[in-house]
Amino acid sequence: MTITPTEPRQRQKTTRRTRQRHSRRRNWAGGLAGWVWLVIVAVPLYWTLITSLKAQSRYYASNPLVPSADPTLDNYRLVIESDFLRYFVNSLVVTAGAVVPAVVFSFMAAYAIVRGWHMRGLRAINGLFLMGLAIPLQATVIPVYLIIIKLHLYDSLLALILPSIAFAVPLSVLVLGNFIRDVPKELFDSMRVDGATEWTTLWRLAAPLTRPAILTVTIFNALTIWNGFLLPLILTQSPDRRTLPLALWTFQGQYGVNVPAVLAAVVLTTLPLLVLYAFGRRQLLSGLTAGFSR
Repeated sequence: MTITPTEPRQRQKTTRRTRQRHSRRRNWAGGLAGWVWLVIVAVPLYWTLITSLKAQSRYYASNPLVPSADPTLDNYRLVIESDFLRYFVNSLVVTAGAVVPAVVFSFMAAYAIVRGWHMRGLRAINGLFLMGLAIPLQATVIPVYLIIIKLHLYDSLLALILPSIAFAVPLSVLVLGNFIRDVPKELFDSMRVDGATEWTTLWRLAAPLTRPAILTVTIFNALTIWNGFLLPLILTQSPDRRTLPLALWTFQGQYGVNVPAVLAAVVLTTLPLLVLYAFGRRQLLSGLTAGFSR
């Protein structure tokens, strides 16, 4: 029995069609799962937005998922008049005051660890940073509180900045170290031949090549510190020192909660995060995927 040359081609075409059918089925399943997840995420956002535009007197008398027939901005006006600007400035000061030193220190520490990996002391320091990833914030509340009391920093913004820096450093060192290791060693050697110091190599070579990682840890730490609630709750007491997440308690009374006002405050609190994520989304995703897939 002879086999014609067209039979292998027909088999290849059949195999390709079968693979395409299977891939289409997988795509349909993935697309359906994506739409389901989109609904799960979008419904709370939709409910938050439409509820913030409802009057408090009509909140419990209406369908929670139906927009109000006469939307109002009174809730936003109430939030802004309730020292929202002061809370916003406090959150901005704490976030910027913690993120900038944490990123700068982490970058220099990651560079020193990668470049001096042959030294036992730097390897031990890197081990300490890795151990810091295993310690949750809740487990250190009492020691942090006692340290802040002894330093006479209680009820101040500096009491929020210093612990935030400490908890942001371990993950930042890990991500930045992964990027610095991927920089070709020949580039560092060429800088040394040209007479550049380690300080010059750090800022003229390593910093530009690891810019995606620097932006990644900056955005990630900013989002984490901006949304921080436990540290402001434990380490501050005065209303003048409240940050935005803690200021949401302002709209909670003894016998009830102004839900539309709380959600209006949530919308105003989330807007800076959305703007930051909109500008740094690509850098954040590319930095995270590149940092952990190499």
